[in-house]
Amino acid sequence: MRFAVIQFPGSNCDWDLYYAVTEGLKETALFVDYRATSFTADAVLIPGGFSYGDYLRSGAIARVAPVMQAVKDFAASGKPVLGICNGFQILTEAGLLPGALRVNRDQAFICQNQALTVANATTRFTNQYQANETIHLPIAHGEGNYYCSPEQLATLKANGQIVFTYQDNPNGSIADIAGITNEAGNVLGMMPHPERASDSLLGNTDGLRLLMSLCGKEVQPA
Repeated sequence: MRFAVIQFPGSNCDWDLYYAVTEGLKETALFVDYRATSFTADAVLIPGGFSYGDYLRSGAIARVAPVMQAVKDFAASGKPVLGICNGFQILTEAGLLPGALRVNRDQAFICQNQALTVANATTRFTNQYQANETIHLPIAHGEGNYYCSPEQLATLKANGQIVFTYQDNPNGSIADIAGITNEAGNVLGMMPHPERASDSLLGNTDGLRLLMSLCGKEVQPA
């Protein structure tokens, strides 16, 4: 499987994703520059970081980068797109996911391991988890407070689009939301970092199972 890792000025988790794909999954990853207007891949990964220095709003400038039209076309074709942290912010700014990411409730940057609940284990991103399973992934963000309108929240719940929720909500996100999909289920945005929990050397491989779900690989017994 071929993964495209989009690189914006200020991306800083691109190599983390590259390593998780090439070493953790033993699959192919290629970097795609923000100025590109096309690419060939089976899945798109939008990494965390501080695209364009988070000027205006996080993700607000990245959403109009040339590569984003290709990402939108890719998503419209039904192929999988995963946005992590700043990638989630970019996906909401680009209209590929509903809602917005606001400044954390306590107006402070948060960097810690976080307990999550797998709210939907039937998506193409989560089929290697169990329903309502507790997993742990790192978070590192200043604007991870997810918000949407009451109508949008009702739709997210009705369609099973809420994929991950926080235990002991760290940032004030509505309904404890940590990750959501679009209605079609092929675009996932999440604030926690699965790529930072994808190697046993890091002491945690909970995140690797997300990437394994995406490429259809089975979890091997320990």
